This record gives sequence, structure tokens and C-alpha cells, in this order.
Amino acid sequence: MMDISVSESTRVLRDNYSGHLAYIADGKPYVIPITYFFDAEDNSIISYTAEGHKIDSMRENDSVSVVVEQIQSMVNWESALIHGTFEELEGITAKQKLHLFTEGVKAIIRSKEHKNPEFINEFSSKSYTRGNPIVYRINILEITGKRREA
Repeated sequence: MMDISVSESTRVLRDNYSGHLAYIADGKPYVIPITYFFDAEDNSIISYTAEGHKIDSMRENDSVSVVVEQIQSMVNWESALIHGTFEELEGITAKQKLHLFTEGVKAIIRSKEHKNPEFINEFSSKSYTRGNPIVYRINILEITGKRREA
């Protein structure tokens, strides 16, 4: 296993849309899967969620981490680890970033999986019967990565 550069780690982040978000709640770490889009212009990760444990916890403690893995096999993989801060988005910024998220994830799916999703519910299981989604970004403070090749 070896370290990879910031640019290689950023490529792993840019080329994928699924990762694991780590946050702290009541003094305990939690790790959950998320769908995200890497916003290169803002050097951030864009995602969305509903009211609940995760969003309450990140509002209280904005320090988070995200891990993204690109696995070919047990002996051939890359991963990126991001340390950053949670920021809840509102208004027109939230709408713009949610649109960027949707279009960005669809483009990655078209490119990598050769599928043609049209709507967000084709790659995200979230439903919002209780109002609008909460759009947020993780502002990247540090990114590192690892690689294993056989």
C-alpha cells in the first residue's frame, strides 16, 4: 500500500459519487453511506438529506470526514480521505448546488456505468414527504489517499 498525491486523491473523489460520511453525535463516531458530487469549483462535496440524526449532529459539530473508495479487487484499489467542515446551504445557493449534484452524478453514471438516469430518484433512495431536502456541502480542509496494486 502506498500514499497517493492530492491530485490523485482528488481524481478518486471526482470520478465517484458514493462514499462514507463520518460525524460525531453525543461523543460517538458514526459512519454512514452517502451519495455526493465533488464540486471542483468550490473544492467541496455536495449532498442532501432530510431532517434527522445526521443533520442534527452536523449542525452541532461541523467537523466531518468522508472516505471514497475505488475498488477493482482486493489487491487493486484506491481511496481518498477528506477532512472538512459541514455547511448547510439555503435559498438559491441550495437550489443551484442540488442541480449541480443531480447533473454531476448523472454524468458520472453515464460515463462509468453506461446507464442514462433522468431523475434523482434513479440513483438516490431519499424521499421527501415532509418538505424540502436539506442541501449541504463539506468544505474540504485536507485530502489524502492510498493505493494498493498487485
